[in-house]
Amino acid sequence: MTTQHDKAESFQRLHKRPGAFIIPNPWDAGTAVILASLGFEALATTSAGLAFALGLRDGGGLTRAAAIANVRAIAEATPLPVSADLENGYADDPAEAAQTLVLAAEAGAVGGSIEDASGDPDKPIYDFNLAVERVAAAVEAVRRLPFPFVLTARAENFLQGRADLDDTLRRLEAFEKAGADVLYAPALPGLDAIRKVCTAIGKPVNVLAGARQTHSVAELAEAGAKRISVGSALNRAALGAFLKAAQELKDSGTVDFLRDAAPYADIQALMPEPARLR
Repeated sequence: MTTQHDKAESFQRLHKRPGAFIIPNPWDAGTAVILASLGFEALATTSAGLAFALGLRDGGGLTRAAAIANVRAIAEATPLPVSADLENGYADDPAEAAQTLVLAAEAGAVGGSIEDASGDPDKPIYDFNLAVERVAAAVEAVRRLPFPFVLTARAENFLQGRADLDDTLRRLEAFEKAGADVLYAPALPGLDAIRKVCTAIGKPVNVLAGARQTHSVAELAEAGAKRISVGSALNRAALGAFLKAAQELKDSGTVDFLRDAAPYADIQALMPEPARLR
């Protein structure tokens, strides 16, 4: 049995070893099991992928309870370390947002993120001082946990339509000084911006692959990324195949899509045996 402390130490080692590592994003226990079977070393939840799976819109559709339940399901599905995508902590108040990270840790996560996107369409990014206070509160909360928790602080400007690299760097540098372990600015526009962020930051940087750029893992690593995630990309790839198959079934009544489907036996073999058979 892999303990949570074991998972936490394993996650820490991934961030300290040379080179970059990929942390893919399952959206439920089944996809977590599949990713673990492929040999990935850690997993991260995806708020967008979960929202779509629950029939909700991303960005305000999820509740904290649903996010925490998803963390628990994924953390229990495999022995891999899990980092939790917790959006803005489901609260504006720094202490309440920080408590969400504690709840994620209690659900089995050994890492998690807090972001400066407010969820308010009229003011999508928290003011600088409040954003830093929220990260500081999260740092204080997770440092009281009985194992080393990897806290990721996210600067969301580019995902929210604010293409301001200078402000993004200012925020990331402040989050670093506040004690965040990993820094993350999703949807940076290209390798030059990624390289600039990675050069400016003295701690590991997470880079979102496939968001407004299609650079390979090797290229992102060369630019300085330590951790490479894909957000909702795997979920959207699966939904793309689902939409195409469903449209074919509706429009032509054919099932040619089965040629690209994973064989039932292959998926069945990846899933753990029921407890009663063990």
